[in-house]
Amino acid sequence: MTLDIRGSLKNTKISSNRYVVLDEMISNSIDSFLIRQHDDPAKRSLEVKLVAEIRSSGLVGDDPELSISCTDNGCGLGDDQIEAFLTKDTSYKDDLSIAGIGKCKGAGRIQFFHHFERVGIRSTYRSDGKVLMRTLPLVAARKKIDLADFAVSDGKAEGIGTTITLDGLKLAARERLYKTDALGDVFSAASMRRYMLIAFLQRLVSLKSELGDFSISFETQYPKGRVETASLSAADLPPVTEVRAADIEERDPRSGSPLGKTTRFTLSHYKLDASVFDLPRNAISFCAKSSPVQDITRRYLRTITEQNRAMDGFHHIVLIESELLDRRVNEQRDGFDGIPEEIPVGDFFADETVSYAGIFEQIDPIIDEMVSPSGWSRDQVVADVTEKFGVNAGMLAETETRVVYGDTPKSVAERVLRKYQDRIIADTAEIFDLREEIEKAEPHTEDFRQKVHELSWKYTASLKAIDMANLSQLVVRRSAIVEILALACDRQLGVQTVKAGERRQDERIIHSIFFPMKRDSKETSDHDIWLLSEEYQFYDYIASDKPLAQIEWADGEKLFDASIDVELAETLRRRADENGAMRPDIAIFGEEGSAIIIEFKAPGVSMDNHIGDLSEYAHLLAAKSNGRLKKFYGYLIGDTIAPLRMAGWTRFAAGKGYFRSTPLEDPESGRNLGELYAETLFFEDIVQRASQRIGVYREKLQIDFSKK
Repeated sequence: MTLDIRGSLKNTKISSNRYVVLDEMISNSIDSFLIRQHDDPAKRSLEVKLVAEIRSSGLVGDDPELSISCTDNGCGLGDDQIEAFLTKDTSYKDDLSIAGIGKCKGAGRIQFFHHFERVGIRSTYRSDGKVLMRTLPLVAARKKIDLADFAVSDGKAEGIGTTITLDGLKLAARERLYKTDALGDVFSAASMRRYMLIAFLQRLVSLKSELGDFSISFETQYPKGRVETASLSAADLPPVTEVRAADIEERDPRSGSPLGKTTRFTLSHYKLDASVFDLPRNAISFCAKSSPVQDITRRYLRTITEQNRAMDGFHHIVLIESELLDRRVNEQRDGFDGIPEEIPVGDFFADETVSYAGIFEQIDPIIDEMVSPSGWSRDQVVADVTEKFGVNAGMLAETETRVVYGDTPKSVAERVLRKYQDRIIADTAEIFDLREEIEKAEPHTEDFRQKVHELSWKYTASLKAIDMANLSQLVVRRSAIVEILALACDRQLGVQTVKAGERRQDERIIHSIFFPMKRDSKETSDHDIWLLSEEYQFYDYIASDKPLAQIEWADGEKLFDASIDVELAETLRRRADENGAMRPDIAIFGEEGSAIIIEFKAPGVSMDNHIGDLSEYAHLLAAKSNGRLKKFYGYLIGDTIAPLRMAGWTRFAAGKGYFRSTPLEDPESGRNLGELYAETLFFEDIVQRASQRIGVYREKLQIDFSKK
C-alpha cells in the first residue's frame, strides 16, 4: 500500500477554497466518529479541536508561518482506515452502510499536500482487543507514503481518535489563496467558526442525533503568546426555516427533447438572526454530501453590500442538494464536472440529461421567494418590460420566462424574444422537414393529407410566435411615436426649447415625425405616415418636401410630363410660373391615379389663411400629370383656425376640424381636372385618431407612455 504523493498532486488540482483543508479535516472527523459509533455504540458525543498556530519568521519576524492541527475522538486509523488513506480513488466509504457517512473519492487529503510542506499523523485505535497508536512524523518533501512509514506503539483507550497536523504553508498556496489577507485574520478562531457554521450547517443539523451534544472548538495561537478561542456546539445550530423541492426535467443531451422524467433538487433555507449569529455574509450554494461546494450567492444578491449585510435583521443561508450534485462534484470539491450549461449540448459523447439552465429555471423563483432584498419589485420590472419593450405578462407566461431578483427590463425582454426566436427557428426547421416528406408522399394516400394537416398546424404555430414578437414591437414603437407627436404639438419636446430671438422649428419637427424631410420612399422605408391613415404607407411613392420635377415612379418614369396639351399648358402657364417652386410638405401618389397632399402649419398659424393652398396644389399636380392624377386628398394640419372663415366647409361631428369635397376645374377653360377631398385637421385630432387605431393592441399589451 503506497500513496504516490507526486503523482496525486499532478492528477488532482489545487482547490480554490482557502478553507479546503479544514473542510477535509472536519469531514473526516465526523466520518470517523460515525464509524466508531457504528462499531462501538456508546453514549458519547463528537469532539473536534482545530488549532491554528501563527509563527513569526524572517529576519525581522514579518513573514508569518502557519501550522494547523485537528484532533477528534473518532475511530482512529485502524487497518481498514489506513489502507483507505494510502489508496487513491478509494471506495472504502462507499461500502460502509452507515447513515450520514460522507461518500468520497479519497482525493481530499491530496489538498493537504498541495497546501503544506509537511503532514503528520498521530492516531489511536482498537485492533483485536488492543489499543494501538500509529504515528507518521512530520517530514518535508515526501514523494510517497508507505505503511512502513507509520510507527506503531501501544496506546490508551481514552486517547482513541486522530490528530492530523499540517505544517509549513507552501508558497504556491500562499500566493494563490492568501495573498491579500493576513493569515492571522483568515485563520482566527472567530473566522474559522463562522466559516464552519456555514460549511457544515446542513450536515450537522441532519446528523444532530448521531453526533450527540457535539463540540467543535477553534483555537488560534499568535506570536508572543496571544490565544483566541471559539466553539461551535449542538446548541448553536439553528433550525431549518424552510425546505423546498424542485424537479428538473431531464432532456436528451443531443436533441433537447424531454425524456419524461425528472431529477429532484432540495433547497434548505436557514434564516438566521444577525444579532445572534455573527456571520460574515449571506450564502447560497450548490452542495455535495451536505457540504457547500459552489457558491452562487452573487446570482441572487448582485452587489457586495447585499451579499454581506443582513436583510431585515437576518442572514440567509440556502443550501441546494441533489444526488446529481453528489455524483458530479469534482475532486477539488470546488465545482462540478459534466453538467452542461445548456441542452442540447452539441456533443455526441455528452450523457448528462440536466443542465445548469434547467436547474436555474426551476430554483430561481424559489430562491427569489426565500431571499429578496427590499427595494426590488418584480411587478415593477414586469411593468417596465411591458412599457419599454412591449413584452407583456402573457408573453412571459407563454415562453415560461420568470422574472427574478436582479433582472432588468432589458434582460427579461432579451430572454423572451430569444425564446421566440428559438421557437421560430425550430418550427421553420420542422416545416422544411415536413415539406420534404410531403414531396416523397403519394397524393392519393391518407399519409399525404396527414402531412398536409401537420404542415398547416406548424405554420399556424410558427406564425403565432412570429406575430407575437413582431406585433408587440410594432405597437410599442407606434405608441412611442404617438406620444412624441403629442409632445411636439404641445411644444414640450426638449428640442423645442429655444432662446429668445431664435427661430422656432415646430413645423419642421412635426413634419419630420410623419416623414423625414427632403427624402422620398425610394430613399427610406422608415417613416410614420400611418399617423394620418394606415393605407397611405402602402402607396407607390411618397415625397417629402422635394421638387415636383424630381418625382418619378419606381421604374424611373417621371410622374409629371412637361409636354402636356398645348391649350392647357398655355392656360396654366401663368399659374405654373408663379408656383413653379411650390411643392407640398408631403405628397403621396398611387399608380391608380390618386394623390395625397399634406401641408403642416406651425402651432399658432391659422389654417384658414391657407385653405386655398390645397386647391392650388391639386390643380397644378392634375395639370402637370398629363391626366394621370385625377383624385386628390388634401390635408391641412395645424392647431389654429377661425371658424367664421370656413364657409362651405362641414365640421366633423367629433373633433374641431372641417372637410369638403369639390371638383377641380380649370378656371380658364372650365375643363374638369379631377376631384379634391380636403380636410383641415388639428394636431390633437391626429393624435387621437392614431391612438384609436392601435388602442386595442395598446390595451392588450398594457402600454401607456403618457405622464400621469
